[in-house]
Amino acid sequence: MAKNLQIHMLIDGCRKGNRASQIRLYEHFFSYGMGVCLRFSKNRDEAMEIVNDGFLKAFLKIDQYDSDQPFKPWLRRILINCSIDYYRKYHKLSEPLEVAFIKETATSTYNDALDNLAFNDLMKIMQKLPPAYRMVFNLYVIENFSHQEIAEKLQISVGTSKSNLSKARQKIKSMLEVSHGIYIKSGKNGG
Repeated sequence: MAKNLQIHMLIDGCRKGNRASQIRLYEHFFSYGMGVCLRFSKNRDEAMEIVNDGFLKAFLKIDQYDSDQPFKPWLRRILINCSIDYYRKYHKLSEPLEVAFIKETATSTYNDALDNLAFNDLMKIMQKLPPAYRMVFNLYVIENFSHQEIAEKLQISVGTSKSNLSKARQKIKSMLEVSHGIYIKSGKNGG
């Protein structure tokens, strides 16, 4: 309870433009923000840029935060939107997006293999994905966005979202087989 009170005091300070409160709130949630942004980025430097943009937006929009709600989900939404903005600005045009829909290949074995990986191993695998695949995979699998929501956010078709998810899963499967010796049978589960 004391920690929540401290966070609310920092947020109140941020609303008043208090630089010390902004720094302390940033330091308190920095690791959390990096954890979110690393999944969407190709490396630490890119994640750091997204985190910093996210905190800047959070500080600029802090008056929109409802103090009756938990702060983390509000910040998470901003960080995800900053990740999407970063993708659209720097990656969307640099890599062609797949348009053909391909059947999904994921099974519970696939999901179990992912669950057993260490966080850092998973981050390395995620960061090797092409940006379009990484973005859709994270939004669909981790953030529970629908293909319709992803299509709207990324300004792509639903079919492209599904195709990119399928291809991301295929690439992850291949990387797991190569780097961790995990064999994953193909199945027909999916999104």
